[in-house]
Amino acid sequence: MSNKKNKDVLFLKIILWLYIILCIILAGLNYSYVKTAPEPVAKFITSAWHFYENWIKTILIITASILTIRIVKRTKRTRMVKRNLIGFIIAALVVHIVTPLILSNNELYFFAMPLPWTTAPLQLLFENSSFYASRFPLWGLTGISAALVFYLVVSGIVVIGTFLFGRRWQCSTLCLFNGFASEVFAPAFPLIGKKKKVQPRTVRFLTILKWIMLILGLFFTAYWILLLLGVTVFKDYLLIGKLENYKYLSAELLMMMFFWIVFTGRGYCYYCPLGTLLGIFGKFAGQKIITNQTKCIGCNQCNIACPMAIDIKIQALKGEPVTSLRCVGCGHCVDVCTTETLSYSTAFLKRFRKNNQ
Repeated sequence: MSNKKNKDVLFLKIILWLYIILCIILAGLNYSYVKTAPEPVAKFITSAWHFYENWIKTILIITASILTIRIVKRTKRTRMVKRNLIGFIIAALVVHIVTPLILSNNELYFFAMPLPWTTAPLQLLFENSSFYASRFPLWGLTGISAALVFYLVVSGIVVIGTFLFGRRWQCSTLCLFNGFASEVFAPAFPLIGKKKKVQPRTVRFLTILKWIMLILGLFFTAYWILLLLGVTVFKDYLLIGKLENYKYLSAELLMMMFFWIVFTGRGYCYYCPLGTLLGIFGKFAGQKIITNQTKCIGCNQCNIACPMAIDIKIQALKGEPVTSLRCVGCGHCVDVCTTETLSYSTAFLKRFRKNNQ
């Protein structure tokens, strides 16, 4: 690896460390201390958190994307990676900058991920929830309505896009929770130690965790829907809200960053409840990696590049498509394929390409 590339990777790691440290400090203060802090201090912490979540995050996404392209273009094609990064930059500008300025709401990122990833929109419809109680004085009915409309628009874009373009649409183009980091900081993982091959037993564990997280997400979703319909399954809805918050902070936010440090950028993607659901939708969309455009020579570069530990080579040697539920459609395997026998496709993309030949 050249000195220039070494410097770019080091700079990328420093940016990611900065992102993680700021997140832990500001999230910790915002979700705990701010509740008991003096009002001026609480306002400052909240403002700092929003500035970090919106402006700092967007600036880092753009900066890291430029660095990542500089790093990877020296060793492989970057067509799919460039598309990923452009998608995340546009998504960040829309969700974190443009729409918050238009709607005067710095917390729209709460509504940028469809169910069952978060039930924040459902809690916002329930007047007795702590989420509603904390936002109504700040947003009013107009602000709450705008946030819910934004959520419905985003959800529609994600669901329709997934049926057209597969799981790639959300997980490798729009996701501003973990998907963006796994792509814009890709050469920096892991932050400590060398890149490790994901072992089969680790995949099995994460697969079990995936279904547990999906069940939990569907449980919380069903709970709030039933509550809105007047059906009370468990009376202490404040406790349910807290439990979901703890799940987010521990099993999702902190674990996601732990994976970045010692494992891989896509660690959380293995068990993300929304990703799992969209993976199922991707099956209906005909999502697959085509492996027979030319001929596989068994170089194994696709398996090395795949962040989801999918055995692409074994399918490519047989000329059969890769249809794994884990596939996030990142296209890393497509970019590194030495014979260009791989390509990402869905039923819609197949028809589109056929009509434009």
